Amino acid sequence: MIRRLAAATFLTAGLLWGLAGCNDASKPAPAAAPAGKAATPAEAHYKATPSKVLAAVRKRGYVACGVNPGLPGFAYPDIRGTWRGFDVDICRAVAAAVLGDASRVRFTPISAQDRFSALQKGEIDILSRNTSWSFSRDAGLGLDFAATTYFDGQGFLAPKALGLTSAQELSGARICVQAGTASEANLADFFRARGLNYKPVVVASEAEARRLYETDGCDVFTADISALAGSRSVLNNPGAHVILPDVISKEPLGPVVRQNDAAWADIVRWTVYAMILGEELGLTSKTVSQARETAVDPQTRRLLGVEGDYGAMLGLSKDWAFQVIRQVGAYHEIFGRDIGAGSPLKLDRGLNALWNAPKPGLLYAPPLR
Repeated sequence: MIRRLAAATFLTAGLLWGLAGCNDASKPAPAAAPAGKAATPAEAHYKATPSKVLAAVRKRGYVACGVNPGLPGFAYPDIRGTWRGFDVDICRAVAAAVLGDASRVRFTPISAQDRFSALQKGEIDILSRNTSWSFSRDAGLGLDFAATTYFDGQGFLAPKALGLTSAQELSGARICVQAGTASEANLADFFRARGLNYKPVVVASEAEARRLYETDGCDVFTADISALAGSRSVLNNPGAHVILPDVISKEPLGPVVRQNDAAWADIVRWTVYAMILGEELGLTSKTVSQARETAVDPQTRRLLGVEGDYGAMLGLSKDWAFQVIRQVGAYHEIFGRDIGAGSPLKLDRGLNALWNAPKPGLLYAPPLR
C-alpha cells in the first residue's frame, strides 16, 4: 500500500512538472541585452525623488553655504575676499554637481552659536563649517549629516616652552575653549573623569581663542586638532607651539542639511562620495577629461557619466560627478591644497586616508552601481 501511494505521488509530481515545462516553453524568452552593451539598471528602473532645495537652488541660481567666519585651511577669505578652504571646496563641489558651475555659491560666515538655527530657518542650503556629527545633533535638531569629510578628534595646543608631554599634566591650567561647541563639553568630561581641576576661559570664536592664547590670556587652547593646526599656522611663531599627543574625543566632521529633504541629503552625500571615488579610481582634475574619453573600466565610466545615467536618480545631469572632479578635484586634491602637504597646515592624511591605501584610513565610499 505504501509503495502504491509513493508511486502515485511520483507520477503526479512528474505530470505537474511536465505541464509546467510545457507552459514555460510557450512563453517567449527574455530579451537579451544588445550585443556589446551590458544591462544598466540606472537606465530604466529608478526615478529621482523631487528635492525642494534643489528646485530652489536652480531657481535662484546659486547654492547658499554657511561656513566658519575664519578658520585657516577650512574656510577663510583671501586678500581678494575670495573664500578658500576645505569646507569651502565641499560647497563648490555641490554647486558643480547641481548647477554645472562650481563658482555659483554664496558663502555666509556663521558663528558656532548660530550655525544650526541658520540651517533650520532655511537661510542656507548647506552648513559646511567644521561641525561634528553627534547623536544629539543628528537626532534632536531636525538635521542630517550627509557624510564625513574629515575624521578628527579634540586636542590641546600648548607653548613648547612648557615642556608638556601629555594633557594629564594640565591640572590647574587656564584653558581657552570656544562657546557653543562640542569641545566645551568634551573638555569638562575629560577633566572630571580624571579628577583634575582646570579653569575654562570660554570665548566666542576661534579668533578670540587664538588672541587670548597668544597674549597669555590662557595657558592652553583646546579644539579639534585640525582647527588647532590651522590656528598654529597663523601665530607669530608657529614653531614655538605644539599639539599634545592626547586625542580626547572622536569628531567626525562634515556637511549638514535639513532633515526634511532626503533627496537633497543624497545629492550632498554623493557629491562627497564622488570625490572620494575619484581618488580611489586615480582621477584628478587634470586627467578626468581624458579619462572620460578613454576609460574602459566600468566603475570609471559610470562615475563620469559615460555609461548609464546615474545622475538622473539624483535629479542631476549625466556628467554631474565629472563636473565635480573637473572643476573642484578628487578628494586628495582638495585635502592636499587646503590642509595637507601643499598648505601651511601640513596635516597628514592619517585617518583620512583611503581604506585601501598603503597606510589604510577610514575614508570609504559606497560603490556607484
